[in-house]
Amino acid sequence: MAARPAAGAGDAGRAGRTPYARGDGTTAGTARSGGRRGMTAANGHRAVGAGVAGGESHGDGTAGRPVAGDTVAAVVRQWRTVHPDLDTGPMEVIGRINRCAALLQQAEDAPLRHAGLTRPEFDLLGALRRTGLELTPGELARETFSSGAAVTKRLKQLTERGLVDRRGDARDRRVAHVRLTDTGRALVDGILPEQLSYEKAVLSGLDGTGQRGLAVLLGDLLVQLEGRLSAPRA
Repeated sequence: MAARPAAGAGDAGRAGRTPYARGDGTTAGTARSGGRRGMTAANGHRAVGAGVAGGESHGDGTAGRPVAGDTVAAVVRQWRTVHPDLDTGPMEVIGRINRCAALLQQAEDAPLRHAGLTRPEFDLLGALRRTGLELTPGELARETFSSGAAVTKRLKQLTERGLVDRRGDARDRRVAHVRLTDTGRALVDGILPEQLSYEKAVLSGLDGTGQRGLAVLLGDLLVQLEGRLSAPRA
């Protein structure tokens, strides 16, 4: 996780600025809520630039493509110099997805941090809350796209905090059923609105149309990948 700012998510939202992190763990910059500047990447360039939503020209004058100032554009230009015969189009998509994912993982999830939770832990609690069911560790692993070992470790920590409890299966002692405690349910319900507000600020560099369009494109890609690939689980 990134270096922790003094202000929480609510403070960042009120000030109209949201902190981001460099790859080396130091604060890189901010995104202005409601602005068109987008997220600040590790080297000060925009990871999600105004060109995504606003159709600014690329460095080669191609309209509708992201601005040429992001880090992936620089990487692509370098590869084009080394291998001008290769199509770098896929790299422009996959590279930006990976870069955005890395920055989002490094960014402070301030509401979760204040609650003493990691994102994977919150995902487990959220899976139990949104399904309203008791789930086995295996089912939780599938719901959160995590490994069984990682889920077991996280459940141990959440159980020690009194946020979940486990009961054995009456027919198979090897199977456990996990459910939220009242404390865990109250914690999820208390954090979720603030977390959604924080994530809205993170995406504030894209207007509503841009966000919806991006969601559709990512959804289409995800359906294809889920049907073809089995990615490593954390």
